[in-house]
Order: sequence, then C-alpha cells, then structure tokens
Amino acid sequence: MKKHVVVAMVLLGLIAVTFGATAQSNEPWIPGIASLVLPGLGQFLNDEMDKALIHLGVAVAIDVGMYYAVSLFRFGFYTYPLIGLAHLGWGLFSAYDAYTVAQDRGFIIGAVENGFGFALNF
Repeated sequence: MKKHVVVAMVLLGLIAVTFGATAQSNEPWIPGIASLVLPGLGQFLNDEMDKALIHLGVAVAIDVGMYYAVSLFRFGFYTYPLIGLAHLGWGLFSAYDAYTVAQDRGFIIGAVENGFGFALNF
C-alpha cells in the first residue's frame, strides 16, 4: 500500500510540475518542500552537494541517535514524540534554508521544450 501511495505522489508531482510551471517561472518553494519531505533534497536541487549531505546526515543522526539514547537510558515511551519533534524541527530548518537559497539564486524549473524532462537554471 505504501508503494502505491509513493508512486501516486511522484506521478502527481511530475504532472503538476509539467503542466503548472512554465519554462521561465521562478519556483523557490519546490526545493523548500523537497527539504521538508527529506532534509537535504532541496539543497541537492539547489546544487549544494556538501550542504545536502550535511542536512541528510543530521536528519539521520537525529533519528538514530535519539532512538539509541532513549533505548540505552530507558527513558520510556513518552520520549518518542521528542524524536519526531526534533526531526520536524530539523526538516523545517532545512526547508527554510533551501527556500531562501533558491529565492536568492533565482531557482527556475520547467518542462523541457523537446520532450519530457526538467530544466534547472540559476
């Protein structure tokens, strides 16, 4: 079931970007949303590879590190929401960073004229 939902979301996103964005529209919210879903993905779209790896690494470290800290010190199940809140906070920061960088650089995404694809311009 989860695979079907992911495939449907990807297809809807591709259709929305293809028909909704022109070749010269400034869309800084795309990297922002991408980093909210997966921290570091928006930085990757902004062509900041080092920063993308750092954001993804911190997100993984938050999830894994806090899980092991809770398991090791046996804080109890009431601390598991803290892991989600920490991950959400990092995701929001990553989304804000990707959005502001894309806005400053003039992130442009659109359909390629000769076929199905995307063009990223700065």
